[in-house]
Amino acid sequence: MKPPAADVDDYIRQFPPEVQEILAGVRAAVRAAAPGAEERISYRMPALFQEGAVVYFAAFKRHIGLFPPVEDPAVRAKVARYAGPKGNLQFPYGAPMPLDLIADVVRARVAANRAKAAAKKNAPRRARKIAR
Repeated sequence: MKPPAADVDDYIRQFPPEVQEILAGVRAAVRAAAPGAEERISYRMPALFQEGAVVYFAAFKRHIGLFPPVEDPAVRAKVARYAGPKGNLQFPYGAPMPLDLIADVVRARVAANRAKAAAKKNAPRRARKIAR
């Protein structure tokens, strides 16, 4: 097992040059789709956060994994062919990386996070019980 990366640049440097190039492309696509998101390492993977987790991505032996819960039905239909176990997406190395599709997933996740944050902010507060 590789040591934990200090940051996303360090994470990408841990891989062979051809995988580094793919990871850099994925990173650029997700950052462009969520320019206000904070980039960090979480669960030993690069991740973006904006009003909650937006997306995690990682390199594996045979594919790049993307870990978003894809809730939008239209986006879910677009990514169905890449669906892996537990809601993750798997993009094989042997095929061109669908960066536009990855950006669509990220934009949908940012919109979902914003909607959840707005709903939470506007929800009525429960009456507080006064303990006596």
